[in-house]
Amino acid sequence: MGQRLKLGVIVSLGEDEGIEKVNKLGLPTCQIACWDPNLYNNDNIRHLRELATANEVEVTTIWTGYPGPAVWNFTEGPSTIGLVPPEFREMRIDTLKRAADFAKAVEVPSITTHAGFIPENPADPLYAGVVEALIKVARHCRDQGVILCFETGQETPVTLLRLIRDIGTDNLGVNLDPANLLMYGKANPIDALDLLGPYIKGVHAKDGEYPTEPGSLGVEKPLGQGRVNFPLLIPKLKSFGYSGALTIEREISGERQITDIKKAMEILEPLC
Repeated sequence: MGQRLKLGVIVSLGEDEGIEKVNKLGLPTCQIACWDPNLYNNDNIRHLRELATANEVEVTTIWTGYPGPAVWNFTEGPSTIGLVPPEFREMRIDTLKRAADFAKAVEVPSITTHAGFIPENPADPLYAGVVEALIKVARHCRDQGVILCFETGQETPVTLLRLIRDIGTDNLGVNLDPANLLMYGKANPIDALDLLGPYIKGVHAKDGEYPTEPGSLGVEKPLGQGRVNFPLLIPKLKSFGYSGALTIEREISGERQITDIKKAMEILEPLC
């Protein structure tokens, strides 16, 4: 039997109760999410390290948002998300670089982000600009000893694979969000592993449905109630040598979120 996968959840930078919640759930890992680049400061470097140590929680990646608008749908998303929109590119390059510096300082191996609706046509004028921008980020990450991971979602797996190869540095990876592949209508996540399997450095354990309305994403579901086949997905992940964390993501808040996370733990634990 191979190495068991660790479970975790996503919590926000600057929220002490986040890391404490991970500990209370009995989970050994988490991803730290941050949208505000001003939080990448010395106080949070020190505080996050202290909290992680005190609660015996491993931070697996810094999930990095960025300034400016980000609308999670099919109509406004292409012009607002990631490094595709030229008008937001430079400030988002800067934010991702700052996130890499922060990750190095807190001894976290990677940063993770959504690159955006990457054009499927490599001749699209926007595509070359995205590649150029991400080369700058990837090289900065490499200088810091940090892996740059792209979360699946807005692009097809083959487009993401082409992007990784066109950037060309040796410090790139994928954070597989199987629900996103469904919710954006881009791929069956089991089949996506055939393309992305060797690059996967992180996984969001999230569930969802294909979209049914042309302007809106598919609906996120409690794990086990959507179309992601985790009993097939996890063994296939392991067949590519994946030994990292399964980070449970439930994009609601309050007591229902905790209930759904605990249910997800019950489903995933036997599969790990």
